Amino acid sequence: MRKIILSVILITILVLSVFSIYLFADSATLGAHVVELKLDTGDTAWMLVATGFVLLMTPGLGFFYGGMVGKKNVISTVLQSFMAMVIVTVLWVVIAFGLCFGPSIGGFIGDPTSNMFFQGVSANTAWELAPTIPFILFALFQAKFAIITPALITGAFAERVRFWAYLLFMVLFILFVYAPLCHMTWHPDGLFFGWGVLDFAGGTVVHMSAGWAALAGAMFLGKRKVQKSNPARITYVLLGTSLLWFGWFGFNAGSAVGSGSLAAQALGTTTVAAAAAAMGWVFLDKILGHKLSAMGACIGAVVGLVAITPAAGFVSIPSAVAIGLIASIVSNLVVSKFPKGKIDDALDVFACHGVGGMVGMLLTGVFASKSVNAIVGDNQGLIYGDATLFLIQLKALVLVSIFAFTASYALFFIVNKITPLRVSEDKEELGLDITQHGEYL
Repeated sequence: MRKIILSVILITILVLSVFSIYLFADSATLGAHVVELKLDTGDTAWMLVATGFVLLMTPGLGFFYGGMVGKKNVISTVLQSFMAMVIVTVLWVVIAFGLCFGPSIGGFIGDPTSNMFFQGVSANTAWELAPTIPFILFALFQAKFAIITPALITGAFAERVRFWAYLLFMVLFILFVYAPLCHMTWHPDGLFFGWGVLDFAGGTVVHMSAGWAALAGAMFLGKRKVQKSNPARITYVLLGTSLLWFGWFGFNAGSAVGSGSLAAQALGTTTVAAAAAAMGWVFLDKILGHKLSAMGACIGAVVGLVAITPAAGFVSIPSAVAIGLIASIVSNLVVSKFPKGKIDDALDVFACHGVGGMVGMLLTGVFASKSVNAIVGDNQGLIYGDATLFLIQLKALVLVSIFAFTASYALFFIVNKITPLRVSEDKEELGLDITQHGEYL
């Protein structure tokens, strides 16, 4: 049955792509929020580079997670990230971009019909909020955010998920969780955008959604037979962290959608927040009586990168240091207090990405400054004596948390009804590398 379904999918995509010139003819009129291109070669050059940086984050994540799991599950774990690049890229072109950035339907989701198979996504027009770069470049830059989000979730159910079930969940997650959140947050007609929610590069859209989905997945799949295994390669974790940190410059500084001062500010806040968080994590470990570990330093740096993501283009450098330190302390404490005996979040995705994203969203409402970014306006952060923005951020945080968790749990339930999510105990014991892929280290 699976062979038939996969054959139908491949044939359908092939036919639609071959005959797209007839089925999805470009309109001569500009779509909603699509404007004439005012090409700036500097902005375009930087965004081409930033797009590559963000794509590099996903294999970096594969190494980050792959080094943490047991040796018999390294290939499967890394491949889960790699296949996100494959599946989500095609899905993005076919329909997901339109769901995120197509004409708004009630502020909740985009109408995909105007952008199916990148209809209307031209190199000669531009997105309203990025008028100096080609529309197609903006669309491909955004694709990289969609790619890494489901890959982040995989750390929660590592070492026990069936690969084909994961692929199905990934598709459904992009369509029914990621796309609405992306549209509401980053589309000019989106619900959260209209409220004035500030999310520079994905605190809600990427990290909170992934964190809450990870918690839902860990709860739904249950505990591993053997919860703790020795990490396969700490050096992989160090390599993955380095690639993530490097790629995050594209993630955050690229979200300025130009090569100006705002990109420079976002790059600065990104690197100092990561450094401060890594320092905070290892110092706290020592205070609590633990050894200074490579794993701790890496996790701390990633938490700092997560936390600064929503705030990167809205806060000062000193504020970024504070955000990194606060996030690392909170996430470290959550990791240490997390009920691992009851909920097996294998690689602490919720504590790092979910909690880190939430801390970053709230602290954006504390530290955001109009002197850094005029978009902030008069509703500056709580530290400037106004609680308006903080309350807006808090409201969005609560709603996103409820939506991301409940919708993801429902998707896990649906996928499990279609095809079992979890491998059998004997396959789990043998390892996913050999049982799912016929390969091993």
